[in-house]
Amino acid sequence: MKKSLILIAVCIILTLAGGCTRNKKSLLPNISGKAGEVVVVIDRDSWEGNLGSETRSILASDCPYLAQREPMFNVTNVPPASFTSLFKVHRNIVLMNVNPQIQETGVVYKHDEWAHPQAIVQINAHDADEAIVVLRDNSASILEFLEQAERDRIIANSILYEEKGLRLPVEAVSGGRLHLPSGYKLRKQTDDFVWIADDKQYTNQYILVFKYPVSGRQPLESKTLLDNINSILQANVPGMVDNSYMVTSDAMPVTFTNLTYRQRQFVQVRGFWEVYNDYMGGPFVAHAFYSKDGKDIIVLYAFVYAPRYDKRLYFRQVESMLYSFEWVK
Repeated sequence: MKKSLILIAVCIILTLAGGCTRNKKSLLPNISGKAGEVVVVIDRDSWEGNLGSETRSILASDCPYLAQREPMFNVTNVPPASFTSLFKVHRNIVLMNVNPQIQETGVVYKHDEWAHPQAIVQINAHDADEAIVVLRDNSASILEFLEQAERDRIIANSILYEEKGLRLPVEAVSGGRLHLPSGYKLRKQTDDFVWIADDKQYTNQYILVFKYPVSGRQPLESKTLLDNINSILQANVPGMVDNSYMVTSDAMPVTFTNLTYRQRQFVQVRGFWEVYNDYMGGPFVAHAFYSKDGKDIIVLYAFVYAPRYDKRLYFRQVESMLYSFEWVK
């Protein structure tokens, strides 16, 4: 009897503890600010000096593979005295903790300090020169942390407003699932190719899911992979005039990066697409990986066409959806 009571008490405590964690998050206000914005908390003199210049050069560096120059993030300065509750609920915050009395220098990453879902980067340094060194040494991880926060928000929103009718076509080709929000429609489907589109008047966002067979498991060689991608694009994505079709552009070099994301290994391909015999083009990103049985290579391919607008937001949205892929159990 005593053992049973003890077990019940432990279960209640654990339930309450989990509930407290959930309640803390649910009690936080929603984040403010536009997608891609970062608030940097730093005094005005430092912001206008070398530390501010270095901060801007990292956070507002050029977004890769866009036709026009666009910053990775839009950066706003808020002095510490003005960092009140109005700014504490911002989506992305970089705190400059420059103090000669701090115990340990470096970067601290936090989530949901004053709002949800919030990302906070805290730079700890004894002086401005040391803060610059910390920034430079950790620039890649800082950018990836903020990028991941933006990506997670897009995926969460896609799951919340998911167009569930698109699950089966994607699963039939890939054996997995992409979380695509309402507004996306099925444009084309074959046994090994799916084209999903969100077409608006001046902005077009596209997701392609396709596969091709391979004999034996072998490394994803860049040239072979790109040749197969181009062949499938030519066969399935026609242009608007006769004898026109989509291909990979030679205007910019294509990059191949081996990545592991949530225990899924894939090759990330970045470059530009264009339409042969026409004047259309834009950025693309693709994830290529083996099917579960190893008989096919699966390609998730995202691209945008928005000639009248900046493309960072639209491209970040479609790229994030590739990261939502999960195998169907």
